[in-house]
Amino acid sequence: MLTIASFAAAQTLPGVWMAPRESFKGALPTATEEEKTLAKRLETHVIMLATTIGQRNVRRPEGLQQSIDYLTATMKSLGYDVREQAFEARGVTVKNLDAELKGSDKADEIVVIGAHYDSAADSPAANDNGSGVAAVIEMARALRESKPSRTIRFVFFVNEEPPFFQTDLMGSKVYAERSRQRGEKIVAMLSMETIGWYADEPGTQKYPPPFGQFFPSEGNFIAFVGDTKSKDLVERVLTSFRKTTRFPSEAVAAPEQVTGIGFSDQWSFWQYGYPALMVTDTALFRYPHYHTTDDTPDKIDYDRMSRVVAGVTRAVRELAGAK
Repeated sequence: MLTIASFAAAQTLPGVWMAPRESFKGALPTATEEEKTLAKRLETHVIMLATTIGQRNVRRPEGLQQSIDYLTATMKSLGYDVREQAFEARGVTVKNLDAELKGSDKADEIVVIGAHYDSAADSPAANDNGSGVAAVIEMARALRESKPSRTIRFVFFVNEEPPFFQTDLMGSKVYAERSRQRGEKIVAMLSMETIGWYADEPGTQKYPPPFGQFFPSEGNFIAFVGDTKSKDLVERVLTSFRKTTRFPSEAVAAPEQVTGIGFSDQWSFWQYGYPALMVTDTALFRYPHYHTTDDTPDKIDYDRMSRVVAGVTRAVRELAGAK
C-alpha cells in the first residue's frame, strides 16, 4: 500500500506524477439497473467480436471486414455517420473508422475516444481489445443525445497489434498523422484498452520497475496512464472519475520510455503533440490470458467493466462540456 511517505518518495521520480491516495476502497455499491443493462450490452459486443467474428487482423482479413461491418451498422443504428480511412498494410486494405458528435461553441476542439478493433495473432481478443471497442460503442450510445461544447469523436483503430505496433502502419498513428496534417485541434485523446479483468487477491497485480513499491498488489482497479506532457489530462480525467464513481482507480503520468506507458494507441497521438491517455486494467501486468487463445468473453467481469465505462463516460461528458 502507498503510504504518505512512499507517495512523497514517488513524486521525486524523474518526470513521474502519480495520483494521490484518494481511491475508492471496499465493497462496490449494488449495481444500478442502468449498469446492469450496460453490462449486458457490453457482453453482447464482446461476444460478437471475440466469438462470432474471432480473429481480426491482416492474417485473417475477413475478420477485419466483419468487424467493420458490425461497427458501422451498430454506430449507424445509434444515429451516427461513419467515415472510413483506408490504407494498405501487407497487401491488405485496412480501415480506421470514426463517427462524430459535433460540438457547439468550441466545435474546433476535439475529444477523441478510441479503441483498436484488431486482434493479436491466434487470439480471439475478448479483453484485448473487444472490451475497449465495446466501451467506445456504449459511450457513443450514452452521449448521442448530449449537447457538447467540444466535438466528441469516436474512433475504431486497426493495426494496433504486432507486427504494426508503434510503426508507421499502426492505425492510430496513421490517423493522428492525418489529424496533424489537417491542423485538427485534438485537446484530449482517451484510448480504451483492456478494461475487463479484475481480481481482489493480493499479488494479482504486477508492475514494471519501480512502480510495484508505490501501487496496490490487488488487481481490482482501473488505471489512467499518460506520458509526462499529458499529466494535466490524466489528473483531470482521474479527478472527474473519482468524483462521480465509487470504483478503485489509480493514475500515473511518466516518460513514454517507461515500460508499459505507451502500450496502446495513445502513444500515436503523443508523436504528434496531442495530449492522450490510456484507460486500462493494465493488460499483461494483470491479465493471465493476454494475447493467448484463452482471451475469451467468459473471462471478462462485465459488472465491474460497466461501472468503469459509466464512470469514464461521465468524465468525458465533463471534459467535453456536454449537457
